[in-house]
Amino acid sequence: MSLSVATFRPSRDPRLLDPAEARERSIRRRVGIAWGLLLLNTLQYTGALVHIPVAFGKAITQGALPVAILVALTVNRRITVRPNVFLCLVSLLAIEPIVTALQPEHLGTVYRTVRFIEFAVALWLLTPWWGRRDMLLVRWHLTWLSAVLGAVLLGLVVAPSQALYQGRLTGALWNIPPTQVAHYAAVITGTMVLFWLCGQVRGRVALLVAAVTGSMLILTHTRTALVAMVAALLIAGLSLVVARARARRLLAIAGVMAAIGILTLSSFINTWLARGEGTHELSNLTGRTEVWGALLAVPRDKFQELFGFGLSNGSFNGFSIDSNWVSSYQEQGLIGVVICALMVLFLFALAYFQPHGLPRALALFFVTYCLIASFTEDAFADATPYLLELTLAASLLVPSALTQSAGDRKPP
Repeated sequence: MSLSVATFRPSRDPRLLDPAEARERSIRRRVGIAWGLLLLNTLQYTGALVHIPVAFGKAITQGALPVAILVALTVNRRITVRPNVFLCLVSLLAIEPIVTALQPEHLGTVYRTVRFIEFAVALWLLTPWWGRRDMLLVRWHLTWLSAVLGAVLLGLVVAPSQALYQGRLTGALWNIPPTQVAHYAAVITGTMVLFWLCGQVRGRVALLVAAVTGSMLILTHTRTALVAMVAALLIAGLSLVVARARARRLLAIAGVMAAIGILTLSSFINTWLARGEGTHELSNLTGRTEVWGALLAVPRDKFQELFGFGLSNGSFNGFSIDSNWVSSYQEQGLIGVVICALMVLFLFALAYFQPHGLPRALALFFVTYCLIASFTEDAFADATPYLLELTLAASLLVPSALTQSAGDRKPP
């Protein structure tokens, strides 16, 4: 059975599949369900168009994590894992808060610490499906992100005033902040462009998807996601320049169009980027630097400098921290900051030694995007979509399996 990424073909009639093919399809589906549940776990519930009690909404998202582990165990009953440095670092990042949680004054962080460890366990259980030539996990990630954005578009149709609250596209059916909508749209747009550059999807399909998700990105008025996507596409595109003539042509055309756009649309671009904010708001990153300054000014002893105050909801004095690095310093101390840096550096170093091609380009896109977004967003220091995308990057940079993975060969 071909594992080519290029095919988005209709599935065969299940009645025509032999037992091995039917079993393979079942495994792929359950792996996708487990990944979707991990993504659902990262969606914070703060409200919905149809009123749902907050406790019930949180039970849906938080309950998705143990269910994801159970689903993963149905396809990996022997608990086979693929050794890798990246998930060792993730595990260390998840285990390190235990030291803080054991302190009497920080016992409230125990629950969050346990959930982070569960998240890491779920990622380990899915490692047998790393390195597949069909990039199964990437395809499922894009599928579930598309489902979330589909819900956002449906909310725009059903309740346009609520979906465009304060002029920024947000989730109306399920309250998804504009920054998260922008993140999902930017990831789909960038990956679809890379699929097209490598000839894995038709131009019309790529154009349609990129036009829809790109428009959603613009409607969110989120500068971080836009800048991160452009920079990530540039790095990923440069990695394809040697191997793909299409990449060379696109970069040349994009450079010319960018120059023309800057010369002719500079006032419109400046207005969009300003988003109605004044000079003071722009200089302090919409109030972020004020929160960071107050946080860094808090007195700390040596223990708190090294291990932080324990996992929290990513806020300080009621204000969102909105920085992976400041947040990891607050919650996990200097050790957490170092681990986060090692995760990114390891993936960049690993990508450097990989052959030119789509897996390397996608990995560079994910890592670059997450790195840039991490400066003004709560990124990969906790169970978030950013951590899922860094995991996807790691899965793309391991050697491809010549045959089916160990998890596929073993009976469920």
